[in-house]
Amino acid sequence: MSSTEQYTVLGEKPVGALLLQYALPAIIAMMASSLYNIVDGIFIGQGVGADAITGLALTNPLMAISAAFGAMVGVGGATLMSVRLGQQDYESARKILGNVVLLNILCGLLFQVGVYLFLDPILRSFGASDATLPYAREFMHIILLGNVFTHLFYGLNAQLRSTNRPRLAMYSTFGSVFINAAFCALFIFGFGWGISGAALATVLAQVSMLCWQIYLFSNKKDPIHLSLDILRPHWRIMRESILIGLPQFLVNSCTALVGIIITRSMAEYGGDTAVGAYGIIARLLTLIVFIVIGLNQGMQPIAGYNFGAQKMDRVARVVQYTIIAATCVTTLGFVVSQLFATTCVSAFAKDAPQLVERAATGLRIAMIMFPFVGMQIVSTAFFQSIGQPGKSIFLSLTRQMIFLIPCLLILPHFFDDPELGVWFSMPIADLVATLLSGLLLYRQIRQFKRSAA
Repeated sequence: MSSTEQYTVLGEKPVGALLLQYALPAIIAMMASSLYNIVDGIFIGQGVGADAITGLALTNPLMAISAAFGAMVGVGGATLMSVRLGQQDYESARKILGNVVLLNILCGLLFQVGVYLFLDPILRSFGASDATLPYAREFMHIILLGNVFTHLFYGLNAQLRSTNRPRLAMYSTFGSVFINAAFCALFIFGFGWGISGAALATVLAQVSMLCWQIYLFSNKKDPIHLSLDILRPHWRIMRESILIGLPQFLVNSCTALVGIIITRSMAEYGGDTAVGAYGIIARLLTLIVFIVIGLNQGMQPIAGYNFGAQKMDRVARVVQYTIIAATCVTTLGFVVSQLFATTCVSAFAKDAPQLVERAATGLRIAMIMFPFVGMQIVSTAFFQSIGQPGKSIFLSLTRQMIFLIPCLLILPHFFDDPELGVWFSMPIADLVATLLSGLLLYRQIRQFKRSAA
């Protein structure tokens, strides 16, 4: 296969086979990526204690904000790359790669400095107590020092997928998870470094695989490769990348805001134990959501390429297949959460029966509407991939800002146990947001089918 034929297959190979080819490595990679949080949580819970688990939960909103900047650049740049490859504009595609690197460095530095200066007040505002603040601070200090490398790692991984190398992107993620798990065990149980050992393991794992990614993009025989001449800012490329990636930024930013409200509510209504329970559940939910995101990552280069090539029938088919697969995944997550909730949360808690009981109850409630959530997640990513950021932004805002936050503020006042009101806010917001996204997606697919006809 020639250097350009690796891209044109996106418009020729059967859509179902392409989705399997792209999505399977991405799903495996995202599952592996979600193990970052799960492995850290299990090691910290078993090796440090319940207060450390709560401290780790308090860092979730900050991690979500950091991920918001990384996802904005990564998804925006990858989508732009897919469209340019569909148009066979390889010179512009190389410039996109260079500007993705520059944007990741800039965003990583800004976030690192801004948060480091005000870390303690930020964590206090999230609901940190005297018992949990030291753990959260210790973890974030090390994570922030490696923030630029984290952004570059995820940004280049997105570029590997968009340049028809999903398997290498999967290997990159797998490698980082394996290294993280090995270092976590060594640093926490071997050296006794506690929660700082988990943070250091995460950073070292990402730096290691970032070096490998840079090596992969240094092959001058590839039309899309790194070199000094492309590391120059092109404001139009940066603006388009940010605009297309803005919905993903809003999703993660809203996730951070919701996380802040939930942790503060849990601290108010249930204390540190409730905050720890939410931290455990957030990590378990991430596993299911990340699988669907993996499906989206497999769909996006296919949809973006064929949209650029004006093959609308193929665009419609790939989103339909993705929704079916996503619904199967979220339904399976629902079944497991209802039948094995206690077993799932027990892995994170050592000698903390109250924490296990409250986390199991919260998990069952939070997952009630999950069979319908897959379509909502796919819809947002789909509108991104075809360059319609307005609709994607709207869908991003509805579930988190318009539906979930009001529920979080209102429902606790209608329950004898206000903590239950916080848990029930999640499935109610999921249901309404899914109905809205289904309507917009149905109209778009009908338009594509009319265009194809």
